[in-house]
Amino acid sequence: MVGQRSHQTHRYGGGRKVAAPNVTLFVVAFLLAACTPVSVTNASTSSTTTTTTAPVTDTTSEYWPTEGWRTAAPEEQGMDSHLLADLFAAIDEESYAIDSVTVIRNGYVVADGVVHPFGKESRHIIHSCTKSIVSALIGIAVEEGYLEGVEQAVLDILPDREIANLDADKEAMTLENVLTMSTGLDCRDSYLYGWRGLSEMRASDDWVQHMLDLPMVAPPGSLFEYCNGGSFLLSAILQEVTEMKAADFARDRLFGPLGITDFVWPESPQGINIGWGELRMRPHDLAKIGYLYLRDGRWENRQVVPSTWVDASTHSHIGGTLQDGYGYQWWVRDDGVYMALGYAGQYLIVVPAHDLVVVFTSDLPEDEFYLPQSLLDNYIIPAVLSEGALPADPEGKAALRAATEALATP
Repeated sequence: MVGQRSHQTHRYGGGRKVAAPNVTLFVVAFLLAACTPVSVTNASTSSTTTTTTAPVTDTTSEYWPTEGWRTAAPEEQGMDSHLLADLFAAIDEESYAIDSVTVIRNGYVVADGVVHPFGKESRHIIHSCTKSIVSALIGIAVEEGYLEGVEQAVLDILPDREIANLDADKEAMTLENVLTMSTGLDCRDSYLYGWRGLSEMRASDDWVQHMLDLPMVAPPGSLFEYCNGGSFLLSAILQEVTEMKAADFARDRLFGPLGITDFVWPESPQGINIGWGELRMRPHDLAKIGYLYLRDGRWENRQVVPSTWVDASTHSHIGGTLQDGYGYQWWVRDDGVYMALGYAGQYLIVVPAHDLVVVFTSDLPEDEFYLPQSLLDNYIIPAVLSEGALPADPEGKAALRAATEALATP
C-alpha cells in the first residue's frame, strides 16, 4: 500500500452508532485519558518558524484569515462587549490558570485576551487537540486515494507484520474504529490505569508493533475506550501510505493552505509524529482549524478537507465520556457544538449555530478542566445577541479593552 493511490469509492461514516457506556464518578479523572501530559523522552521534532502578517482592523470586505485574523468590535458582529469584558474580568479576579482566550465570530476576532507572560505570538502545547488535526489529515489522505476509506482494515494498511494475539476481532478492526476510539484493543493508557499502557508503549522498541500486538477485550465498534496509542497509529498509518511524516503532510496539505507556519510536532524514537498530542502552535493558528471546519473544509477557493469528512468527523458515532458523543477524533455535544479537547484545558470549540470559533489555552488543574466550557456557556454564547450588527457601544468596548489589558499586565 505504500505510495499506491487507490481509486476505490470513498466511504465516510460507515460505522454504526453505539450507546454510551455508563459514566462513572471518575469522569474528571478519565479526562486525563484524553489528554495525557506525558511527553516523549529524547524525541526529535519536526518544526518550522516564520512570522505571520499581523491582523488588521478593516472589516469592510470578505476575506480569509490566511495571513492573519482581522478584528472587529463585538457589536459589529452582533455580540455584547460587556459580557465579554465580564468573561476576562472573571478570569482575572478568580486567578484562573487560563493562558489565552480567543473569540471569533463571522471570521473576525471580537475578543482576544492573553495572560502575562504569554504573548499573542506564543506557541502553546495543545495536547490532545492534536488528535483532531490528525483526523483531518486522514480525511485528506482518503480523498486523495492513499486510503480506501474508513472501512479499510487496519492490518491491511499496516501489512507485512507478525501480529500477536491475532483473532477475528483484530482482523476486523477498521480505520473508523481507530478514529472513534472503539478499537477493542486492551490499551489501558488512560488515567484510570495510571497511563500504564502508554508507558509500556513508550518503552517498547516499536510503538506500532506494540499497539498491534495488544490483545482484544471487545469486538471493534462495540465499546468506547479512550486510546492514545490508537491516535498514534493514525499518524503511523498516514506515514505508511503517503511516505510522508504527518508534519510534512500537514505542512503541504493542511497547514500551508491555511497560512500556519509556526509549529513544533515531536516524533517517536522511530520517527513518527506523535499522533495523540504534543503539537505546539499559536492559538490563532489553532483557531484556523476550527474556522476551516466551520466552513465545511473550504479555505479560499480550495476544498482543503472534504466536506463529507468534516460532517462525519463532527457528528457522534459512539457515546462519549467527556462530552455527549465522539466523532472522528472530535468531541460532540448534543446541541451541535463540537470541540477538540486537550489536557489541562486546551479547547478548540466550534459553535455552528452562532458562527463562533473559540480557543482556550490553559494550565488548569483536573478539577477545573471543564472551566472553559462553563465560560463558553455562561459568557460567550449568551453574548451573541443578533445575527446582524448592533449599535456601537463605546463604554462596553472600553471595558473589554481594560479587562484584556489587565490580564496582559505583569
